[in-house]
Amino acid sequence: MSANPPAAPETSAPCEDLLLDNQLCFALYSTSLLMTKVYKPLLQALGLTYPQYLAMMVLWEQEGLTVGEISTRLLTDPGSLTPLLKRLESEGLLSRTRSKDDERVVIVKLTEQGRALQARAQEVPQCILSASGLTVEQLKALQKQLLGLRGHLQGSL
Repeated sequence: MSANPPAAPETSAPCEDLLLDNQLCFALYSTSLLMTKVYKPLLQALGLTYPQYLAMMVLWEQEGLTVGEISTRLLTDPGSLTPLLKRLESEGLLSRTRSKDDERVVIVKLTEQGRALQARAQEVPQCILSASGLTVEQLKALQKQLLGLRGHLQGSL
């Protein structure tokens, strides 16, 4: 029996296109993870998770929407939104009622408690601006670029 050491794995010159740090998707993914971490303590003070905060923002903007309309606005599946809305309802922030015209349609409305939470949430955007290290103008330009990218990606599907 020979005691030869195991062969070292073969390595090739890295392909620039496949380097992790060269990937836009990783830059977006890792930034999103960090953004969510910055939001976490701010939203915990409001008793919300990040997805719940997004749903509440949609309802603060326009209430009386259907579950389908909220899911369209959030670019998510209605089936994954329903448990989130049920939780917000159990916490007294919103009500869900079936449409009288079509029982398959669920209409979501804020409660007084849900409306009152908006005032407490007003400080969140300023905290995010501060954490970003960017100016309002820089953030707006970045948001515009990201929305353009999102539109092109949606168009490619």
